[in-house]
Amino acid sequence: MGKNIAIIFAGGVGARMGSGLPKQFIEVNGKPIIIHTLDIFEEHPHIDEIYVSCKEEYIRKLRKLADRHMISKIVKIVPGGATGLDSIYNALQAARENNTPDAVVLIHDGVRPCITKELIDEDLECVERYGTAVTCTPLYETPVVCTDGRNIDEIPPRADFYTAQAPQCFRLGEVLEAHALMRKDNPGYEGVVDTCSMMKKLGKNVTLVEGPRGNIKVTTPEDLYTFRAMIQYRETEQIFGFGTREVSGRLMK
Repeated sequence: MGKNIAIIFAGGVGARMGSGLPKQFIEVNGKPIIIHTLDIFEEHPHIDEIYVSCKEEYIRKLRKLADRHMISKIVKIVPGGATGLDSIYNALQAARENNTPDAVVLIHDGVRPCITKELIDEDLECVERYGTAVTCTPLYETPVVCTDGRNIDEIPPRADFYTAQAPQCFRLGEVLEAHALMRKDNPGYEGVVDTCSMMKKLGKNVTLVEGPRGNIKVTTPEDLYTFRAMIQYRETEQIFGFGTREVSGRLMK
């Protein structure tokens, strides 16, 4: 039976954060965001290996951080690519060297540190049953269609809409085959935003796993404030055991 492998892409430059430092290396409560993310996979009993793609000039820094924080499951850190999908492809190619095609890959953002053990469990179970698992959360705002940037064309039913998040999970062999097909005709991944959209463009079946709203991607200063608040709630609950459970639960829904 194949292994369960975390593929973490951390190639962002932090332009929307405006920090001058790649957002994955911004410290929150004494740890860089990327380490908060890696910790979850490190501690999960069913994750066997971790592969990370990172901007080449930061690979040495990430290795030192991983050693300092005792992240032992990392097999390889590879240079990122021109796009997020290029970075994922590089990490998948590294994983291929040590794994069989039936291995499960959990593709995850390095700056999505609020993932939970329970969500990973649900994703793994879904892949086992259906072959794929893409974490999504229901859309809670009203969606609108606007083609000219000013006039609303349509208001589709909100109940039909979800926001795709991560992990996005597939069999290693199938997702590598999909990349090969996409890169043959569309090497720059034009119009393809993530692995889920790539698989759908190629006509593949993709299965939804509903995840918590708190599984945020830390991209903007507002996201950073939210992440800090969530950590403070968790720590207060662990220390005192009262007062924040209800609020923390609402944040994670």
